[in-house]
Amino acid sequence: MSVKVAINGYGTIGKRVADAVSRQDDMKVIGVVKTRPTHEAGLALGKGFKLYVAKDGVQAFRDAGLEVAGPAEDLFRAADIIVDCTPGKKKEGGTTGEDYKKVYEALGKKAIFQGGEKHRLTGLSFNSAANYSDSVGKGYSRVVSCNTTGLCRTLYPIHKAFGIESVMAVMVRRGADPGDSKSGPINAIEPEVKVPSHHGPDVETCIPEMKDKIKTMAVKVPTTIMHLHQVAVKLKKAASVQDVVQVWEGAPRVMFVNAKDGVKSTAQVMEVARDMGRDRGDLYEIAVWKDGINVADGTLYYTQAIHQESDVVPENVDCIRAVCGLEKDGAKSVAKTNKAMGIRK
Repeated sequence: MSVKVAINGYGTIGKRVADAVSRQDDMKVIGVVKTRPTHEAGLALGKGFKLYVAKDGVQAFRDAGLEVAGPAEDLFRAADIIVDCTPGKKKEGGTTGEDYKKVYEALGKKAIFQGGEKHRLTGLSFNSAANYSDSVGKGYSRVVSCNTTGLCRTLYPIHKAFGIESVMAVMVRRGADPGDSKSGPINAIEPEVKVPSHHGPDVETCIPEMKDKIKTMAVKVPTTIMHLHQVAVKLKKAASVQDVVQVWEGAPRVMFVNAKDGVKSTAQVMEVARDMGRDRGDLYEIAVWKDGINVADGTLYYTQAIHQESDVVPENVDCIRAVCGLEKDGAKSVAKTNKAMGIRK
């Protein structure tokens, strides 16, 4: 069985999800939606994806020399599932995930949303390792944000192995994506004054046992390439550094880097990704500094880096498989996605 997938929003995440879905043997991209005739619209056509637009935008695309297959709703009708990669916040004249959900519901279509939307939109949030089974056969799910995905990837296996009493994590967030020249602090550090930040409650939507145990703070800095987390975890059971390393060695989509090997910053982490030969230099895994792991007085300390443009991409593929009922076993889906995308574990 091959599931027909529509990608609504062919931007930073959407174009990566489209490529990832195209590598799977049980799903197929039947079209993508763009709202403006940008270079990414031409990229989609160059990759062989059919291009769909809002009804009132067809002429603008044709004036730009771009072939349009039809209005977006035609694509939605033809799809088995829609991966909504539209911006989480409504821009002037734009459409939100909440607006689109009404369209999908009216058409009787399943859909997956991104972490820019609130949990309440679907009532169901997704992380491949932590709660894959919750989304099996459901109509709507939400892949949590890049930061929340990163926290779930490393915290869930620790929770399972040792138990967690509490977590305190600081998110050092990039100011903007590399291709975005309009946002982010330029010569400043911008704190998120709402404390705790939304990341902790978001983790709880995927790991309910973490309820009221995780607190997070966030700050934006003038960099574009990655987020960085510094995390302190109070463990229920005693564990050594080696115990923790062994747990993460067996965890999916977690990799180690070492400062002693010259990987001292997020810049070098991304150089590692480029040296791995990844498309766009993406890093789907969460990079943990192995030589930065410490356990003292029952508290685990570690630092990890998150590639905000790509870590949620394999989760979207797994979520399609879960929602469409293609695979009930999360571990099997992760292995299948990883093999197709060249992710080592």
